[in-house]
Amino acid sequence: MTNAPEIVLGVTGSIGAYRAGDIVRHLRDAGYVVSCVMTQRATKFISATTLQALSDRKVYTDLFDADEAHVIHTLLADRARVVLVAPATANIIGKFANGLADDLLSCLLLATRAKLVFAPAMNVHMWQHPTVQRNVQTLKKLGVRFVGPDVGKLACGYEAIGHIAEAEEIVKTVKQLVPSVGQLPVALAASSARKSKSKPARKNRR
Repeated sequence: MTNAPEIVLGVTGSIGAYRAGDIVRHLRDAGYVVSCVMTQRATKFISATTLQALSDRKVYTDLFDADEAHVIHTLLADRARVVLVAPATANIIGKFANGLADDLLSCLLLATRAKLVFAPAMNVHMWQHPTVQRNVQTLKKLGVRFVGPDVGKLACGYEAIGHIAEAEEIVKTVKQLVPSVGQLPVALAASSARKSKSKPARKNRR
């Protein structure tokens, strides 16, 4: 599907990385092309082979790829309609909020002009820390959309906020920003549904 919008999925080093496979599957089912970028720590939680099989595309893990003729971070930055970071750790949130770029994903985030979506996942105390919240507010002012985090069972044992949002909710946000091929924009779809409901039923004439 060559006309399908491309989503770049950035996966960072959190236990929430287990959800990346579901996100890729839901995005592809919705009609998007998905390219995955993984940080080195992300590979400790989910393999690049898994995401490559699900996305049917090469997975990128290194800023300097000897097998690529192009500059990877700018190539992906230009192709992406949405850059989705899921899970988004305190580390990547802090890097981006402060303009730091020391790996493939952080360089891509600074280079792209695509729409940006972050799905945070971290310990509750990390999420509530004033420095993290300051960074989140900085990114929101720059137009970054945040999905979650949700309340749930965390890896540390707490039942608290910090759990990555459900894959369906994350993909729903992507659809709101960039409809896939053949998909009506969300506002237009809602309007069409209201008009359909408001039309009186026709009586059968005999």
